[in-house]
Amino acid sequence: MEVSGSIEMECERRLGNLYNESHGWLLKVANKVTRHQETSEDLVQELYEYLHKKKNIKLFWGKNSYNLLYCSKFLHHRFLNKTKKLNRTTYVETIKDIEMDIPYDLDRDLAIQKAYEEVAEELKRLSVTKMWASAKIFELYWMSEDTLDEVSNKIGISKSTTFLAVKKIRKYLESVIENPFNEN
Repeated sequence: MEVSGSIEMECERRLGNLYNESHGWLLKVANKVTRHQETSEDLVQELYEYLHKKKNIKLFWGKNSYNLLYCSKFLHHRFLNKTKKLNRTTYVETIKDIEMDIPYDLDRDLAIQKAYEEVAEELKRLSVTKMWASAKIFELYWMSEDTLDEVSNKIGISKSTTFLAVKKIRKYLESVIENPFNEN
């Protein structure tokens, strides 16, 4: 996949912001999932490598960083897939009782989940308004791993129409839903 220079630079900038602003939080999430310090560090590193390689602008949220809900889900799913593939159920059982040094920020996790639910609810509400077509396009794009090209090909419209619909709904959502991913 070829990525334009400005998108690549923006992805790198946001990846740096994600590291600077949320690295500790991501480690806490990974620690909660794996209950093992080294494994959680490896998992977070895999996330950074994935974001660096993928360079997918649909994973952005707000003006500065990546979508932390997506990052959190990535960590959960990647670890579950690894344990299934390696048949490491005994490993998971043996590390259940290890105490974590870093307290987990449940409030932040709940805020992310709440934001996700608000977006889903707002998209459902928009499906009965004149913005229903744009909301459906945004939902197809947001809920999948597909790129704009792939979404536009699936529904048979141009990439620019898909981009404009996604941009319109994202701008609308940012105006009506408070973004919990900003560190203020």
